[in-house]
Order: sequence, then structure tokens, then C-alpha cells
Amino acid sequence: MTDIAWRTTQGAENSPFLLIADHASNRVPDDIDLGIAPELLTDHIAIDRGVAELGRALCAALNCPGIFANVSRLVVDLNREEDAPHIIPLMSDGHSIPGNAISPEDRQARIDRYWRPYHQHIARQITAQRPRLLISLHSFTPQLQTKPEEARPWEIGILYNEDDRAARQAIPALEAQGICVGDQLPYSGKLLNATMNRHGEANGIAYLGLEMRQDQIMTAQDVTRWAGILAPVITSLTF
Repeated sequence: MTDIAWRTTQGAENSPFLLIADHASNRVPDDIDLGIAPELLTDHIAIDRGVAELGRALCAALNCPGIFANVSRLVVDLNREEDAPHIIPLMSDGHSIPGNAISPEDRQARIDRYWRPYHQHIARQITAQRPRLLISLHSFTPQLQTKPEEARPWEIGILYNEDDRAARQAIPALEAQGICVGDQLPYSGKLLNATMNRHGEANGIAYLGLEMRQDQIMTAQDVTRWAGILAPVITSLTF
């Protein structure tokens, strides 16, 4: 089924870990025209660059399943609440997305086509697997085009909302390795945590929200390095 909203990476059925990557794809279905220049589909506004590669490497290192988005965040943002105003964005980092100026009926149809099945699949996987930790994997740009004066020096950010069980262990573990860690940076998990709020906090499942600076995971060597750093940290977490 080519229009499915997710792709999976296989791992041990009873793994204590489940990796989720909401923005791992820049795919735009053939029947959707966003009205943007094609080169923008390789930009951070369309995809979390490097996440698919790092996610697969982490799944292999941890022998855990992974669920990866199979549609661009410009089509529908899978890491937003269903009623969020910007779930189908009209603007992103200064770029207009004119093809998203659609009717309320078309908006709901797109949500029903991608957002709803994606989250239903995550819920089914959690019920079947019963993981003790969700790993939320994203990446961020070193500098927003709309805020060029605000450089983002953090190599990795750890995001969380109310449940900080994993974050409070992971942050010092990464700092001990000399890594520049942003606690709730470059943005707060109190505001942008929809998938983990829905599937982690609502179910009492601990989660680790990882935000990689995208220039850290652009090459195969970078991905191998970070998988080697993160996998032992993840396996060391206790609850």
C-alpha cells in the first residue's frame, strides 16, 4: 500500500523500546500539490533531515521496532493535536504553502487519510508490544531562516512535558560525555509534544524525546557515531 502514512523497521517483538519518528519523510502524494518549489522538500520545513537514517541505526542497535512517518510534515504534521491550527501549515519558516489553503472538508479528509491511521497504528503497536520506553526522534536546523541571529549551539535537545523520568537520566549521561545538551531546547516539550503526550504520558509510558541538530547526522559516519552514543544511554535508563 503505497499511500500508507507510516513505514516500519522490524525489531524484537518483546523489545522494551519503540522508536517513533513523526517527521522522517518528505513524501508528498501525487494528488496533493503544495504549490512550493521542489527544492523546499529537502529543507527542514518538509522533513527532519537525518532522522530516518539515525532511527534505523538505533533500531538495529537496540533490536527494537520503529515507526517512521511516510508523509511530509507539510502535508499534515503528525506531531500535532488533531485540532491544532497548524496541523496543515500555511506558512513554515517564512515560506508560504499555498496548496494548503483548502476547505475545512478537505482539511479533515487529509487528517483522516494520514494523521488518524498513523496514530491508530502507533496505539496498536504499543498494545501488542507493551514497551517500557518510547523513543521520539526528531532533528532541528542549526539556524532558522526567519531568525538568522539565533544560532542553535546544542548538539542534541531533550524534550519532555510532565513525564521527565527518562530526560532526567539522559541529560547528565550525555553531558558526562562532553555533549552540548539542551534541556527543553531549542523549543519546549511543554508545547510541542503531541505524539508523546498522546501515546506516552496518556498511557503512563516513559519516553525520551531526542532532538538532533541536523548537521550532526548528515553522513553515514555521523549516524554511526550518534547511534553508538545514544544506544548505551537508552539501555541504561531505569524506571
